[in-house]
Amino acid sequence: MIRFGIDLGGTKIELVALDEAGNELYRQRVTTPKNYPGTLDAICNLVHEAEAALGQPGTVGVGIPGVVSPFTGAVKNGNSVWLHGHPLDKDLGERLARDVRVANDANCFAVSEAVDGAGAGKRLVFGVILGTGVGGGLAVDGKIHAGGNGIAGEWGHTPLPWMQPDEFRSVQCFCGNYDCTESYISGTGFLRDYNQSTHGNVSSGSDVMQLVAQGDAMASAAFERYLDRLARSLASMINILDPDVIVLGGGMSHVDAIYARLPALLQHYVLGRECETPVVKNVHGSSSGVRGAAWLWPL
Repeated sequence: MIRFGIDLGGTKIELVALDEAGNELYRQRVTTPKNYPGTLDAICNLVHEAEAALGQPGTVGVGIPGVVSPFTGAVKNGNSVWLHGHPLDKDLGERLARDVRVANDANCFAVSEAVDGAGAGKRLVFGVILGTGVGGGLAVDGKIHAGGNGIAGEWGHTPLPWMQPDEFRSVQCFCGNYDCTESYISGTGFLRDYNQSTHGNVSSGSDVMQLVAQGDAMASAAFERYLDRLARSLASMINILDPDVIVLGGGMSHVDAIYARLPALLQHYVLGRECETPVVKNVHGSSSGVRGAAWLWPL
């Protein structure tokens, strides 16, 4: 059986076809239309073209920046605002004449890494996206655990734990609250913290890490703050969930120093001062989201 996974992003829509073993059979991407009817057309065209190329139909899973509300059936909480208020799964299902499963892209990441990635063989996988924002998803036995409100794992919009005096009410999040974890441990938050502390204008987190590698004191101090905030944030989730593994994705997941330094820091904050929870880099990289969408239809 073929599984089609679709990653519906703000700039591109990507489709991948996987066989039962998870081998990639086909991949295609197009630019995302900035309107709902155009988005439906683009997804349906991708599926039809893939089926024509492969000579057989398949299941369809879609990862989105947001969630389908379990109460209204409409998309919410995403930055692709033209999706909001629409029943994407139902509309695509009618157009494609089959059931379509839609899930949050961070949940798709978690499922991808749980099925055949860095979390393979683990029962409870916490997938973390450290990018422009901060996302999180839970996979249990290789399947999404979304929760009754559809937002399980959304740790980015919980307060930064064990805050220092200078951290209180220092940053307002786009969600309207202050001091969300996302505001501190996203790549955006790391960059903002460095620029604020130096009155600088560095353009990317990777540029800051280059300064760290060169021994720059201010950049190194910013990275130390970042590591401590990341440790606090993950420790709070370990205290609640105690996952078998934490898999990191997003731009900050490429910072290898995180994996070397984080284990010792976690022990300062996890209850009992003991922690052996593996924190590992993803296997599938930028393909994790689209592969996870395909795995919304399990074996």
